[in-house]
Amino acid sequence: MQFEYDVEAMFHFTGDRKNNIYEGYRPAHMIQEGYLTTGVHHYYNIEDSADGIKGMITFISPEDYPNCLWVGKEIEMYEGIKMIGYAIIMQIFNPALEKII
Repeated sequence: MQFEYDVEAMFHFTGDRKNNIYEGYRPAHMIQEGYLTTGVHHYYNIEDSADGIKGMITFISPEDYPNCLWVGKEIEMYEGIKMIGYAIIMQIFNPALEKII
C-alpha cells in the first residue's frame, strides 16, 4: 500500500544547510544502521525555530526496511557523505515501518 506520507517528523539542520531547505527536499536518511534511503520532505512551515522545523517524510521503497521506526527515534540526514542534520519521528502513518517496542 502506498502512503502519501510515511511519518511526521521534527527536522533539525546543522550549519548553513537550514538556510537552503525547500519543499520537496530529498536528503538521504539513515533509516537503520548501515541503511540510507531517500525521503521527500514536506514542511508545514519552513521557518526555523529552536524546536526545529515540523513536517512529513515520504520514503522511497519503505517495504525494503519494515519495522525500523518508532516515535522518538532520531534519524540522521545526509547529502552525500556529509551529515546535514537529523529528524525525530513524531508520528508514523505507514504501519509497515513501525517497530513495536
